[in-house]
Amino acid sequence: MKRLLSAVLLALLCLTPAMAAELADVTLPDTVEVGARKLTLNGIALREKFIVDVYVAGLYLTEKSNDPQAILANEGPRMMVMHFVRDVDAKAINEAWIDGLEANVGNVTPELREKFVELTKMMTDVKKGQEMGFVYDPATGTDVMIAGRPRGGIPGKDFADAVLATWIGPKPGPGKSFKQQILGGK
Repeated sequence: MKRLLSAVLLALLCLTPAMAAELADVTLPDTVEVGARKLTLNGIALREKFIVDVYVAGLYLTEKSNDPQAILANEGPRMMVMHFVRDVDAKAINEAWIDGLEANVGNVTPELREKFVELTKMMTDVKKGQEMGFVYDPATGTDVMIAGRPRGGIPGKDFADAVLATWIGPKPGPGKSFKQQILGGK
């Protein structure tokens, strides 16, 4: 049931709300609900690769924070959504996940590495206009959605933290400017 709620939640992101944030012609709502918890848009950022726009991301938290360690330490739900502004193949996405894991997680256990392998198996080519989402619920783990379809769930806060660290860790794959924006900076 929680996975169905996550699917409905991500589908609702496609609706244009009264209050919203916009970047690169992508609009994200200021708030969303995960289960009974309201999450607030912490920051919105544009991922660029070699001056080419790739996706607009939004990080939703129970309370806004610009402190990566505090965000990762928080035990509450959170959500990251990526709205793609160009086509990206699954191979490129998977390489970014593995690179991000290696660069941002100090001690990668075999169990965590296996969870990232599981994540790479969920990835598909993503087309312009499609969204990828990661909804973390402490009770169930992280639900992965691509193009409005549930791709599966991965248990454990260790995985949720490692995925988020690829964006807000010490060496974020999308770059320091992206990290600053997703943390609510300009």
